[in-house]
Amino acid sequence: MIKVGITHGDINGIGYEVILKTFADAGMTELCVPVIYGSTKVAAYHRKALELPPVAFNLIQNAADASFNKVNIINCVPDDIKVDLGKSAKAAGDSSLAALERATADLKEGLIDVLVTAPINKDNIQQDGFQFPGHTEYLENKFAGQGQKSLMILAKDDLRIALVTGHLPFAQVPSNITKEKIVDTISVFEESLKRDFRIGKPRIAVLSLNPHAGENGLLGTEENDIIKPALDEASAKGTLCFGPYAADGFFGSGYYKKFDGIIAMYHDQGLAPFKTLAMEDGVNFTAGLPIIRTSPAHGTAYNIAGKNEASEVSFRYAIYMAIDTYNNRKDYEKAYANPLRKLYHEKGGDNEVLDLTKEDNED
Repeated sequence: MIKVGITHGDINGIGYEVILKTFADAGMTELCVPVIYGSTKVAAYHRKALELPPVAFNLIQNAADASFNKVNIINCVPDDIKVDLGKSAKAAGDSSLAALERATADLKEGLIDVLVTAPINKDNIQQDGFQFPGHTEYLENKFAGQGQKSLMILAKDDLRIALVTGHLPFAQVPSNITKEKIVDTISVFEESLKRDFRIGKPRIAVLSLNPHAGENGLLGTEENDIIKPALDEASAKGTLCFGPYAADGFFGSGYYKKFDGIIAMYHDQGLAPFKTLAMEDGVNFTAGLPIIRTSPAHGTAYNIAGKNEASEVSFRYAIYMAIDTYNNRKDYEKAYANPLRKLYHEKGGDNEVLDLTKEDNED
């Protein structure tokens, strides 16, 4: 059974609330072996404060000792850590990083199969061991091989949105939009759609940077100078990519439903419509890396921490997606591990090639 590593995130946010609500359902341990990196004492504090049903935790020292049909937990933070619900605190950032470092170390050693991260506060976690805009960049630093790039994908059912630029100040976005970066994003996205989401020949839409797709240069030249040449280059390689589309009309008209994946130029261009359409059960997925990591699409939600108002649906879906992706990758790698070789036979004295690597019907 798949071992799902779960980091507790910011202890002053809603991380423990969604974890506790998720594993109050005993059926979850029939799908996976959960290993929570956090604190039994902090978990008990949240359960009592929120008046939630008890969850029987199995305290272990090592992920290798995780038991089936139990909610396993590894203590990663000091026993005397203080919880201050709804408040940003350095201690909360320290505990977020402690859990993340232990989980990523175990992931690298193969002691867990996938990683699901509860939300962190991107400010209070900053320190010597974490100088990144978020989980995505941290994991790229930990796991990217030569030439590999991570890609943030927000997903729910058939809606999947990837970003050319992620956690970046808006003023820096235009200078970071290059033809090469767009081509790389399309390439990583297409590979993930095939390998992680099992879409044979994905159709990818690419959004514009400027309003109305630049109005042929009147409102900006990036579409003509950068985005269209990138689309041409990707299309020449066989990728089904289209655009650039003005974001407002693209989402407002429902045209997004015609594509398997959408590429936005910057964070809010992609996340604002995504969270409007899928805030309750959307998932943040990190593509492009050899490891599998998902998280709920929401943040720490300090404003409702401790009020028993948080929904666990997005967190639950993050676990489902991590499990599905793990299985999809195994199936994909098995299917492409030994591609059929070309066979040769005689026909009328001439050598004719039978290419058995081609499928009769491509999706």
